[in-house]
Amino acid sequence: IVMKRIVKWFAAALCGMFTACAVITVNVYFPEKDVKQAYKSLDDMLLKQGQGKGGEKPAEQPPAVLPPAEQPPAPQPAEPKTQGMSFDRHLTFAFAPPVFAAENLADSLAVEVASMPEVLQAYDEMNARLPQLNALRDSGVVGLSNQGLIVVRDAARIGSHQAFVKAENESRKTVITAMAKAILKLNKQPATEANLKQVLGQAAATFAETKRDEARPGWWIQLANGRWVQK
Repeated sequence: IVMKRIVKWFAAALCGMFTACAVITVNVYFPEKDVKQAYKSLDDMLLKQGQGKGGEKPAEQPPAVLPPAEQPPAPQPAEPKTQGMSFDRHLTFAFAPPVFAAENLADSLAVEVASMPEVLQAYDEMNARLPQLNALRDSGVVGLSNQGLIVVRDAARIGSHQAFVKAENESRKTVITAMAKAILKLNKQPATEANLKQVLGQAAATFAETKRDEARPGWWIQLANGRWVQK
């Protein structure tokens, strides 16, 4: 009888331990202000570079020519750098991955996200779509959701642009997912499906907040509470 009680007690304790393990979740630190600033930095570096209002590229200015007497000396070959990352957009950032500096999280997150090839590809695609997307937003055909995605508001006028909107949203999802992965790396957590699911919602909402700040007057935007307004 005593042995049976011991076995029952042990089995109950084991079940309780497994149950406790099943409900354990990893609390991921989400630095919202730094994430928002990182999104803005990414847009400044990769989306707006070399573009004017509406996505038009400004006219190139011819290089200034100095008289022969004033010509500067020929530049010497630069020493190769062992650290840093060039985005091929005339911007270089020195950093030491994978450690994030606590006092400079925004820059660290931006560099980490921009180091992902799929993100650079996504921004190249968004750059190509920007003039047409701005035209759709100016006309009120599409708006910005509170998850940072483009939503069709006037189905009668969207015409053949459904695929265009879908492609734009795929690019935006790539950037948001990359930010979620960078935040998990900051927390030294693996990018598992469960961990990504925990972070993606906040990453998307912060992305949307950044895009709302950048929206032009007259564009349709969805607030965090779900209400649609014209900025």
